[in-house]
Amino acid sequence: MPEDLQGYIESITYTNEENGYTIARVKAHGLDEPVTIVGNLVSPVPGEMISMKGEWSQHPKYGRQFKVLSYRTSVPAAVRGIEKYLGSGLIKGIGPEMAHRIVERFGESTLEVIENDTQKLTQVEGIGRKRVEMIREAWDEQREIRGVMIFLQSHGVSPGYAAKIFKQYGNHAVNIVTENPYRLATDIFGIGFITADRIAEKMGFARDSGARAEAGILHVLSQCTEEGHVYYPYNRLIQRCQEILQIDREIIAHALEELNRNERLILEETAVYLPPYYVSETGIASFLIELQNHRKRIREIDSEMAVQWVQQRLDITLAEKQVEAIKYTLKEKLMVITGGPGTGKTTIMKAILAIISRIGIRIMLAAPTGRAAKRMSEATGYEAKTIHRLLEYNLRAGGFRKNQLDPLKCDLLILDEASMIDTVLMYHLLKAVPLPASLIFVGDVNQLPSVGAGNVLKDIIASGRVPVVELNEIFRQARESQIIVNAHRIHVGLAPESSGQESDFYFIMQEDPEKVLSIILELVGERIPRRFHLDPVDDIQVLTPMHRGVVGVENLNRELQNTLNPGQDGIIRGSKKFRLHDKVMQIRNNYDKDVFNGDIGRITRIERESMEVRVSFDGREVCYGSAELDEIVLAYAVSVHKAQGSEYPAVVIPVMTQHYILLQRNLLYTAVTRGEKLVVLVGTKKALNIAVKNDKTQKRYTLLKERLK
Repeated sequence: MPEDLQGYIESITYTNEENGYTIARVKAHGLDEPVTIVGNLVSPVPGEMISMKGEWSQHPKYGRQFKVLSYRTSVPAAVRGIEKYLGSGLIKGIGPEMAHRIVERFGESTLEVIENDTQKLTQVEGIGRKRVEMIREAWDEQREIRGVMIFLQSHGVSPGYAAKIFKQYGNHAVNIVTENPYRLATDIFGIGFITADRIAEKMGFARDSGARAEAGILHVLSQCTEEGHVYYPYNRLIQRCQEILQIDREIIAHALEELNRNERLILEETAVYLPPYYVSETGIASFLIELQNHRKRIREIDSEMAVQWVQQRLDITLAEKQVEAIKYTLKEKLMVITGGPGTGKTTIMKAILAIISRIGIRIMLAAPTGRAAKRMSEATGYEAKTIHRLLEYNLRAGGFRKNQLDPLKCDLLILDEASMIDTVLMYHLLKAVPLPASLIFVGDVNQLPSVGAGNVLKDIIASGRVPVVELNEIFRQARESQIIVNAHRIHVGLAPESSGQESDFYFIMQEDPEKVLSIILELVGERIPRRFHLDPVDDIQVLTPMHRGVVGVENLNRELQNTLNPGQDGIIRGSKKFRLHDKVMQIRNNYDKDVFNGDIGRITRIERESMEVRVSFDGREVCYGSAELDEIVLAYAVSVHKAQGSEYPAVVIPVMTQHYILLQRNLLYTAVTRGEKLVVLVGTKKALNIAVKNDKTQKRYTLLKERLK
């Protein structure tokens, strides 16, 4: 028989914002000590009053817990609850310290004072007229959304999400959510299908309703794009939808037809696309073909003389493949230069730039990430921009300024780290390339494919439409680096070797995950900085295949934060704690702030009163409000995928059999090639051999190769 429990949320131990699973401490009525509660609470806020139905259980490790089966929350009435609520970040201008002072002064009358007599707040130390105005505005905004909040809370949505929903839909929020709660999954960052489905269920939507089937299909297709697929096969899609939605195939098939009819998805024979991916894939093919067939602006040059001249000018001797690449560049409109580390890609770029600049041609250089663009600039001496900045995002219009109507002003565009460019970004880039321009893709096709959907560089090469020069000779100077030698060993299926004390590549054997964690903390915190004179935060990057587990991204970040940046002061967002000077990563493109997925920065300021965090990205400060903190994560450790396009002075990589599902040759190759001066692997020989032997990369469903053919 379920029991009732009431109290206020004292602290959040952990919350998963996708499915709402939460572990929290609650000060319950009638109990002396706070209790641990577990269950699905959508974005809980410390200080919220909560009434729960549930049952008690005994966890073997964590002791007595209350398992929440159903609940409702309300604005707190108890003094301690009011303080927690005000300090939660929902009211701009009031942080935890200011909340404590206000409640200390006004006690149980606090909410009434803020509601009806805001000027009284000036009686509190640190609150002047300016802050009173800020608090009044924030409270008025809260009043506006209170109706929405009460409605949403009654259906299991917390104030944190209510604010986002209100920001998206305004006063139409209740109508929109009532009509189709599944819109939340596509419109609101942080609310996934699972959460929207739970809300819909509480609102009485039938499990086999058309709205649920359509939302489920779009959710599954969206999941497919996150896995790298540009389209998904019809029958496989229906099967996946059945597994998730647990409804008849006929209902899903009918919903799919309806979505296709309304152009919310595209069905081409047996391939099912979300519209942006269909437009992007077909667009890439047509733009590349059109570019290749158009007359080029770069005039004919005697390539033999050009090669001789550039060798004398740069005082170099070019290898046969490098000469071939330069000749292709002078002759062709489009070409691909691919090769691993130490094979001379940078030398070719320098030589091409030296030759082309002599004939007064407009040149542009670009790369997918800020770090890659910076490295390209340093290597060539020419300015290189990120693709996003090259295309000039226009916030007001909600798209890139540069396109067919306003193309880039260049005659030659060189793209580095081209294997990282996903389908959608490549489409927007090609739209902006003027037809007379020449285009060179430079990249390492053996790395992991792009984080976003597609396998663009590999498909272009496989199509046979564009000339390709593959560099496979490691130059003498590069052969002195064990990192480069081992990267090439991994590429051909051989285990890497460590060559003793004075190497730049080490393998530390350890089977116990807890001991692997201890070794990593010691390496990053003490041993590497002391021996190699590197900064533990800025110069050393931990890369790991997994997100969960002892040596997964989440746990490594918690432990590395406590080792490299200890302290109590900070700001808590769900289960994440940010401290001053923390290393953080942006995890979605935010064009408003001009920061992009994968950008790494350092926290320079934390305003606890207004619950704002300021982050410096390459010297440019960006401000995050409380509701935006789900866009950044700690970055002492990052996944190998997120590290693409970046190089670090030193990388440390756990290689464990627990990571079995992700132990792949291209993943290990990508991880190792991120290290410039030092690579340290920690783990087991067995896991290393599994990775090296496993050349079966996950298939990505794309049709770009066929469209180019």
